[in-house]
Amino acid sequence: MIVELILTYIILLALIFFRYIIVSGGFYLLFFVIKGDHFKTRRISTKLRKPHQARKEIWNSFWSSVIFAIGGTVLIYMWKNGHTRIYDDPMEYGVAYLLLSGLVVLLIHETYYYWIHRWMHNPKVYKLVHRMHHDSIVTSPWTSFSFDPPETVIQAIFVPAMVFLMPLHYGVVMTLLILMTISATINHLDVEIFPRNFNRHPIGRWLIGATHHSLHHSEFVTNYGLYFTFWDKWMGTESKVFDKRYDEVTS
Repeated sequence: MIVELILTYIILLALIFFRYIIVSGGFYLLFFVIKGDHFKTRRISTKLRKPHQARKEIWNSFWSSVIFAIGGTVLIYMWKNGHTRIYDDPMEYGVAYLLLSGLVVLLIHETYYYWIHRWMHNPKVYKLVHRMHHDSIVTSPWTSFSFDPPETVIQAIFVPAMVFLMPLHYGVVMTLLILMTISATINHLDVEIFPRNFNRHPIGRWLIGATHHSLHHSEFVTNYGLYFTFWDKWMGTESKVFDKRYDEVTS
């Protein structure tokens, strides 16, 4: 069993870090190399990146992957031994539940992260838990996994906790993990890829993108959300200059 767990861990570590390299590298290649001139006017930050910042972010992200792989290994072990509520048959709870369960998890994750994120900005907590991520004042696709180890643990426990609390199809779990990776990369892109006036669209106004999260890195005390803006709007923590900056970079 020990050998199987070690092999599972090594495979997961390779897959998680490789996924990060492929997704972050793909976005970097597309928006900074292939389409770099086209999206140059949509750059959000006006400052330059720190020297060798990408190298630091990739190195930090490797160690984040080490921790994520531990959580994944535990999750797979518990799943194989029947200790989770992951199910195989998509009709076991019906199609409606299959689709709704993914949305419910996203909303729970948003709530969990918003309040944890605000807590991490407490000065007594920040230096121990969240400072490494904010070393990237100007973000990039490589920033998406660059966390302090304690913050990585806080993020890594969410999905394993959910599969103990509610039934989730394994396909929903995999889709959520991919969506989390893509969303984190887009939010740290520092290039706004959504269209003009999307921030005022009935759906778009509730979604977080690069402009929204870049302002968090520059203002520090605003825009704590992960996927959605509703907690920032309800709690009055959304940046006062968000709409103005969004209009500037998409004009």
